[in-house]
Amino acid sequence: MSLILIHTERFAEHQTPPGHPERPERAEVLDAIATRWRARGAEIVAPRAATREQLLRVHDADYLRRISETAGRATQLDPDTYTSPESHDVALMAAGACIDAVERVMSASHRAAYALVRPPGHHAERGRAMGFCLFNNVAVAAAHARSLGAAKIAIVDFDVHHGNGTQHTFETDPHVLYISIHQYPYYPGTGAAHEIGREAGRGFTVNVPLEAGAVDEDYQLAFGRVVVPVLRQFEPSLLVVSAGFDAHEHDPLGGMRVTTPAFAAMTGELRAVAEECCRGRIVAAVEGGYDLQALGASLDASIESLSGDRKTPQWPASGIAPSRAQTVVGELRQILTPYWTV
Repeated sequence: MSLILIHTERFAEHQTPPGHPERPERAEVLDAIATRWRARGAEIVAPRAATREQLLRVHDADYLRRISETAGRATQLDPDTYTSPESHDVALMAAGACIDAVERVMSASHRAAYALVRPPGHHAERGRAMGFCLFNNVAVAAAHARSLGAAKIAIVDFDVHHGNGTQHTFETDPHVLYISIHQYPYYPGTGAAHEIGREAGRGFTVNVPLEAGAVDEDYQLAFGRVVVPVLRQFEPSLLVVSAGFDAHEHDPLGGMRVTTPAFAAMTGELRAVAEECCRGRIVAAVEGGYDLQALGASLDASIESLSGDRKTPQWPASGIAPSRAQTVVGELRQILTPYWTV
């Protein structure tokens, strides 16, 4: 099979206060996506919950205990991050969906897998929930892939926010490459170009911080000059994608001007790298996206890019010069020269 979607119907049980960006209506969007792809003949399965052992590869034992104590009650973990009585169980399913995706792709039963998950994960630190995130779904998935024998994992994060938790999880690990393209400066305040990892992991964190207002051409230039070349040089065994859609031009939280077709192009570029470097093995997991119509359309386009024998989608043209990316690419060329050719 080429592509599998891993989806749970329990999203709506992860409730947030009225007006919160992670509102229950997002669950309806993901449900609708799953229903539409099922009607097209796609294979869709429900996930199983992540185990404590799997989560301990990324999170502290004390943190897991504290999050487990939120089960059955509503809590506020930080100014943005809430739980409902069901959130703990739903978050276990989200992390488990990403683990399931990795296992299916690593076993070659599927070439690609897309985890339609809530809550998101890339802000969750080893011992701290933040930014709507409880468990770091993608980091848990990458750590699980390593346990299955994957020699090198590449994580690409195109959410509008920097994935601080994912970066910090692997910043000393040369076996996991983390690349993030995001709005900067912006929440959570991390992800500057000079953040390239520490100790043995120096050079294996690559941040592409773009100023607000970046357009499709900025992302195209960043992918062409930095993201794709570094991935090819790293030659991962598995490619994992933090697929956030809040860089969309209609998103109420982000300040970017990315269009729906550009998300298809980004996903297509990553699929092409996976085909070239790791026998097509690619796993994607949903992160942010807070305009419901834009989220649905962009996620649909991204899934389309991973399905079937589609050619790499063409980048759309806004006619605006990629001045923001040009500045960053020039800076990154100097910073990354000891590690990569960009």
